[in-house]
Amino acid sequence: MDAKLRTDDIIAPGAEAPAAPELRPDIEPAGPLGLAAPAPGFEFSPINARRWRNFKANKRGYWSLWIFLVLFVISLGAEFIANDKPIFIRVDGKNYFPVFVTYPDTDFGDVFGTAADYRDSHLQAYLAERDAIQIWPPIPFADNTIVSKPPSPFPSKPTWLLNAKDCEFAAKNGYGQCGSIEYNWLGTDDVGRDVLARLIYGFRISVLFGLILTVISSLIGVVAGAVQGYFGGWTDLLFQRFIEIWTSVPELYLLLIISSVLAPGFFVLLGILLLFSWTRLVGLVRAEFLRGRNFEYILAARALGVSNSVIMFRHLLPNAMVATMTMLPFIMSSSVMTLTALDFLGFGLPPGSPSLGELLSQGKANVQAPWLGLTGFFAVAVMLSLLIFIGEAVRDAFDPRKTFVDRA
Repeated sequence: MDAKLRTDDIIAPGAEAPAAPELRPDIEPAGPLGLAAPAPGFEFSPINARRWRNFKANKRGYWSLWIFLVLFVISLGAEFIANDKPIFIRVDGKNYFPVFVTYPDTDFGDVFGTAADYRDSHLQAYLAERDAIQIWPPIPFADNTIVSKPPSPFPSKPTWLLNAKDCEFAAKNGYGQCGSIEYNWLGTDDVGRDVLARLIYGFRISVLFGLILTVISSLIGVVAGAVQGYFGGWTDLLFQRFIEIWTSVPELYLLLIISSVLAPGFFVLLGILLLFSWTRLVGLVRAEFLRGRNFEYILAARALGVSNSVIMFRHLLPNAMVATMTMLPFIMSSSVMTLTALDFLGFGLPPGSPSLGELLSQGKANVQAPWLGLTGFFAVAVMLSLLIFIGEAVRDAFDPRKTFVDRA
């Protein structure tokens, strides 16, 4: 190969060599295996960054996620928002935290030694005499607190709806006077419990129940679908026949039989529903594994002696998770609705538990108290609408055919 030297490339004897020109590649330096070297700190991969942009571009789903998270976080601290115990008391130089610790009434001048009732007039008089400092939650009722001075027979209407006629009725019949009654924003139920307090606690139970049921059932369904789709053959055939038989069992009848044997409870109900809900994702994951097990890179991994578990959960599962993730919000909304329906029918959580379904049932039984039915209806409608909007945004985010332009 001929090389032509220019006169300005010749270095004179004793002169310093010119500095080497700085190399500026058009692409980023490659890391291991030819991949772009990751920048320091956490960053989304390009495909996940595109998904997040698509999710944010769906404004309805994006803001629904934030609203749902705020409501859920608030409900997690329900004891600090709606409780019949003060958050903090300071009396006689001592600090008390009744929300966290159960104190005997002997600490507050009584002699019985039972758990202190902070709504008791004698205990409040004792604290007032000693100029005690009390910090109460905004709603001074727990989910099972009975309102002591209602303005009317239970269920009593919201305090802000009371008019002169209601106040006159209360004064005539010995109910709580309008100037001294406790404030109930959404009224009371037919037992005398504050509706807003039960709504907050019921929302927390519904979301936690739906979340736990969705996570556990999805994990079981993904594993079962992966085993079916990857191995195929007799394994797939026997699993499919078993699922067909299992899903034909009437879920409600089995629930009634088990409920008559076992005491109803949160985890008992969770276990019963888990027996049937795990099949929701099996068909979807099975189809993804059946499609992907013959890909060239999977065949190459098998030829190299990679174990089946590594191929299934490291190489094939990420492909199946795209379709799975789009279904999770819809599965969670279905789980919440199942619990609400069972509570409405009386086959759900134990009697007295705060529940949206139980609130709807009370609204049906007390048509003269429309605030019960309307509160339960709007609570369930808002929760399910938020979950559906989030699910639509997640579906758009994982759809490779959709690319949104953020106009913000």
